[in-house]
Amino acid sequence: MAAPQQREEKESEDCSLLPLVHDIIKCMDKDSPDVHQELAKLKVKIQEARDQISTMPGVDSSPLEQQQQLATLREQVRTKNQLLQKYKGLCMFDVPKAS
Repeated sequence: MAAPQQREEKESEDCSLLPLVHDIIKCMDKDSPDVHQELAKLKVKIQEARDQISTMPGVDSSPLEQQQQLATLREQVRTKNQLLQKYKGLCMFDVPKAS
């Protein structure tokens, strides 16, 4: 049960590369030997981002397919909203008032 929780935490993790780039620049300014280590961290972070992107739903669909799917979903929402308004207007659930 711990594995799904770790996956959720990893998916919600921020993929910001800016802190790593900042650390690399600081190391370069100091002529630090840690530059290669920081570059390796950046490379790993970029690869993790690529892996996350490749597993996202819809990545394998073309933009046209995505637009068609979006239009279909919007039409479904519109239809369901119309049905909801229709059923609200039927007043089937009116409760008699107690005197």
